Amino acid sequence: MEKIKVGITIGDVNGIGLEVILKTLIDERITQLCTPVVYGSSKVMSYHRNIVQLDSFQYKNIRSAERLQHDTVNIVNCWDENVNIQLGRVNEDGGSYALKSLHAAAYELESGYIDALVTAPIHKHAMQMAGFQYPGHTEFFTEKFKAEESLMFMVNDGLRVGLATNHIPLAKVATVLNEDIISKKLMIMNQTLKKDFGLDKPKIAVLALNPHAGDGGLIGEEEKTIIQPALKTVEQLGILAFGPYPADGFFGSRQYKQFDGILAMYHDQGLVPFKTLSFGAGVNYTAGLPIIRTSPDHGTGHDIAGQNIADPASFRSAIFLALDVARNRRNFFDMHSNSLDKNKLIKMEQTAEDVTDPDEPDASTERDEES
Repeated sequence: MEKIKVGITIGDVNGIGLEVILKTLIDERITQLCTPVVYGSSKVMSYHRNIVQLDSFQYKNIRSAERLQHDTVNIVNCWDENVNIQLGRVNEDGGSYALKSLHAAAYELESGYIDALVTAPIHKHAMQMAGFQYPGHTEFFTEKFKAEESLMFMVNDGLRVGLATNHIPLAKVATVLNEDIISKKLMIMNQTLKKDFGLDKPKIAVLALNPHAGDGGLIGEEEKTIIQPALKTVEQLGILAFGPYPADGFFGSRQYKQFDGILAMYHDQGLVPFKTLSFGAGVNYTAGLPIIRTSPDHGTGHDIAGQNIADPASFRSAIFLALDVARNRRNFFDMHSNSLDKNKLIKMEQTAEDVTDPDEPDASTERDEES
């Protein structure tokens, strides 16, 4: 079977993105498992390679992943000009070249030249300077691939935390949340756990919005008016979702270990406990899309850029998760397409039996006998 082709965006050239990419790809086991395709520039790659002191790092320059080499790292050169790299600085160049890398990779992902994409971190202010109109990668890919809804899903081994709301001010969370949003996020999570993680009957926990789950309405009504109705809605669809649970006790008592997925109501409610338990090995996965996109759970690391101390563990985990999801999707679709073909065959056989039942004489024979 042909190896899975994994695209990689370089992120902010002034941050640690290329450092963790290089430290990951220098391991020969990566090219044994997949075919990496980095979208950026060999000149920028060489600059960061000198910082990381990886003189032996080998790669092949290509113009497109349509034609790549499967036994090495491939570099798609998205620009030819020299880049003024200023490590640790947040500036327009950092956003501009990250954007060029992102657009090139997204195009080739859409074209089917690569099977999955791992994105290195971008800096929101630098991206805005470059004209990027989205709060982050999640929103960009959701619109790019025309998904009605997506789910920011933080993953590490058995801990999987999704967010009902993403990058919005805390003051707006209660006004944005509603039964429909929570129901849709739960449906995406349930389908993702089945299709992308290979879990047959996933069990999902839903966190409360208010402290103590509203304490019977004394400190908030959202649990009664929004979350519980959403749970009843998805229950009718056969989804195993439970709650709402007060977040502090849920994580403090390690109740999270009893569930396959957890839906948090807002960004920090989910990411604070997730990163406390998983920092350095967690992965950000955009669920609910027709494509596969993962990223490390850390940011651009401008404060440590150029010091050769960035830990590549999370980026490496992002590649492994992308590979796992790609395999799980193939297995899921193969299994269900086979089931569909089998069901069609059974129906065809039943239809044939109904048309000509061997236990009943053919009508034309009966007429011949009567005549």
